[in-house]
Amino acid sequence: MPDLFGRFRKIPWRSIVGKSPRSVAGQVFVLQVALVVVLVVCGVIALVLQSERDTTTEAKRRSIAVAQTFAHSPGIEQALQTPEPSKVLQPLTEAGRKAAGVDFIVVMDTKGIRYTHPLPSKIGHRFVGTIGPSLAGKVYTESVHGPLGHEVQATVPVYDDHGKVIALVSAGLKVKNVTNEVDKQLPIILAAGVGAFVVSTGGTALVGRRLRRQTHSLAPAEMTRMYEHHDTVLHSVREGVLIVDDDGQLLLANDEARRLLELPLEAEGRPVRELSVLDPEMVELLTSGREATDEVHFAGGRLLAVNQRPTDRAGGPRGTVVTLRDSTELQAVSGRAEVTRERLELLYDAGLGVGTTLDAIRTADELAQVAVPRFADFVTVDLADAVLHGEEPAPTATDMRRVAVVGIRDDHPLYEKGRLIDFLPSTPQARGYGAGRSELVTSLATATGWRAQDPKRAQQIIDFGIHALIAAPIKARGVVVGMVNFWRSKRDAFDEEELSLAEELVARAAVSIDNARRYTREHAMAVTLQRSLLPRALPEQSALDVGYRYLPAHSGVSGDWFDVIPLPGSRVALAVGDVVGHGLHAAATMGRLRTAVHNFSTLDLPPDELLSHLDDLVGRIDQDEALADEAAEIAGATCLYAIYDPVSRRCVIARAGHLSPALVHPDGSATFPDVPAGPPLGIGGMPFRTAELEIPEGSQLVLYTDGLIEDRRRDLDVGMELLRRALEGHPDRPPEESCQAVLDELLPGRPKDDVALLIARTRALPPENVADWDVPHDPAAVSGMRGAVSEKLEEWGLAELGFGMELVLSELITNAIRYGSEPIHVRLIRDRTLICEVSDGSSTSPHLRYAATTDEGGRGLFLVSQMTERWGTRYTPQGKVIWAEVALPDLSLLLPE
Repeated sequence: MPDLFGRFRKIPWRSIVGKSPRSVAGQVFVLQVALVVVLVVCGVIALVLQSERDTTTEAKRRSIAVAQTFAHSPGIEQALQTPEPSKVLQPLTEAGRKAAGVDFIVVMDTKGIRYTHPLPSKIGHRFVGTIGPSLAGKVYTESVHGPLGHEVQATVPVYDDHGKVIALVSAGLKVKNVTNEVDKQLPIILAAGVGAFVVSTGGTALVGRRLRRQTHSLAPAEMTRMYEHHDTVLHSVREGVLIVDDDGQLLLANDEARRLLELPLEAEGRPVRELSVLDPEMVELLTSGREATDEVHFAGGRLLAVNQRPTDRAGGPRGTVVTLRDSTELQAVSGRAEVTRERLELLYDAGLGVGTTLDAIRTADELAQVAVPRFADFVTVDLADAVLHGEEPAPTATDMRRVAVVGIRDDHPLYEKGRLIDFLPSTPQARGYGAGRSELVTSLATATGWRAQDPKRAQQIIDFGIHALIAAPIKARGVVVGMVNFWRSKRDAFDEEELSLAEELVARAAVSIDNARRYTREHAMAVTLQRSLLPRALPEQSALDVGYRYLPAHSGVSGDWFDVIPLPGSRVALAVGDVVGHGLHAAATMGRLRTAVHNFSTLDLPPDELLSHLDDLVGRIDQDEALADEAAEIAGATCLYAIYDPVSRRCVIARAGHLSPALVHPDGSATFPDVPAGPPLGIGGMPFRTAELEIPEGSQLVLYTDGLIEDRRRDLDVGMELLRRALEGHPDRPPEESCQAVLDELLPGRPKDDVALLIARTRALPPENVADWDVPHDPAAVSGMRGAVSEKLEEWGLAELGFGMELVLSELITNAIRYGSEPIHVRLIRDRTLICEVSDGSSTSPHLRYAATTDEGGRGLFLVSQMTERWGTRYTPQGKVIWAEVALPDLSLLLPE
């Protein structure tokens, strides 16, 4: 059997079926094999079922016969009447079971209690099965799960002499033994099925092979399509095709051959010599059977190129096939094809070379360069002056700016580049601009309307030899934005076909010019928006001398920004940031972040806490945009925030994905302080850390965005080294000059990305302008502090502010003593304003409220707010500081002598 299956697998079925299972032979083979398989499988299944049924029937019959034989055997009635029937019946049943070839014989009483069983341990237990029918005198067969497993058993009654049922006998077989009998027959059945399958398949394969040879392994659809395509191609080609048999009879002529030779409809099937319409030389060639290659013959007033080849080279029928071409038409078509090819090349070059940038003037020049000299001798391009500024063009051809002039000579009399022209209504340019249609002037010498524009120059143009003009409007999205003038002097005048070519050339440039106009407008809007969101002027403060530069990118704008924010206590905050991406979206996001920084700075937050709030804000912006638009980009941003205190000369800095600042020391050396790097804004999950620097007076703190030092042509480290070199060695250079020097060194050309640069020279508040005291935690100390403050104000020449400052100080110190905790400290700072600060060790902040007429307290902070310019609270690691500012009577008092 294994050898049979091995031989069956080795049969080359693919070669039998054919190359394609979709071929007619393959389909027939698969269908016949499938039918054979179905028949064989059905036959095998039927044989298996029949064998199983016969075996089961035989098992039931044998069980009934054994049970009845034992039930009627002599002596069983006497054995049942003995005191211990099992001792008598057990040996008998075991002997009978083995002799009869069954698996068990069980004798039981009428209640189903066993007297015998092949397993002695089961004697005395209840019989597993149905005994009701047998008690009624019937023979009952069934299949049960008994002590021996799944069993087929028959139960019969045992009668006494009076016909009464006194016991029951059950005999049977285990189902697996019955199944084993069936399994013994399976190999024979399967062998017969396989043999039938092999014989049937072999015959089917032979039939399929013969069919494959006859159909060339083609599928039905392929055969149909082949004949349809043969007929379609034969009668659609632009070559005449004739097939002539060995006897000179015309077998086939397609439509083109009928047209070229003027054959009648009934020509097929007739001898060639009987076709009187054919020239004798043509008849001689068709009947000769010889080979011919591009022989020219005259037929029907045409010169035909004839090719003839025999058809019997591949074993086909003898005869010839003839192809005919009209050489007269081919020659004319060849000339037109050459012209068409040149025009297509011109359009192809225009498609590649025009509109490479978003610059309207550059695009106009590219169009003129492509058209000269291949299409025109001179080309001038005039655009509406408003288009160059990104605005909508005027409805008439006035205020037209000549933006491109290209010609085969430079001494032409045409208007020069850059000139502003108002075309009169009689000119082809004005007519074409107003109507949106091209104007063709085949003879400038005889045309009169265009002369009115400039009669003297018109005569110069004619004398120069320019004789023809096409004025084509530059029209995009239904709007005319300019005119292109094609002039000829050396070649023939333009015709209508060339007018269409000119319009196609201009159309290639029109969209690019309009895109450049729209880009110019949007770029101007974006730059205007971005500049409006950046500081227009730096605020007045005494801590820093600040210089800055902001340069928008060459193409588009991005989200670079900077800010200088005065803080209480003469401190100043510096911020610089960069929003990912370009365009209005980045500029708008930058404005939101800058506003948020201003808002958070009013809370006087430390740099790390402020960046944490910004991080949450950017995360919410991303979530809101993701909900509104699934394709929205993430708004990620970077930021550096620093707070400088001129009293302590210390600067606290934190950064979120931003570059480290540069520090120029008073000796002229430049370094990059080690500021802990934080993740970019919007990522979340990571805390920000700060660095606290002690900065000598006269140092320069340099903040910048990545557009200053990053470039595709150099590494980041190289850019930072260039920045360091540009900064060092000039400790006394003003910040404004330092900004320009850095830009000249690092950005010699127009930047690819936005650049924000902020340079701040530090100042220190003189020690004589600061006074501070430690205050005991005792209400009695308030009066002493009032006296000390009054003395200091007299020393500063501010005695007139004494009453108001004493009142403010009394309220703030009293609140600190009553509601705060030690240590309590008072600091007085003379700067552009007089600043009073009261600090204590608690973190509870007082709130301004309006006291009722009957309230005894609650008016302190109200009085403070009325007596001062502004007041507020800021928190420190040691507690809080309540500060208040009072305007100085004369600003010159704070200026050092």
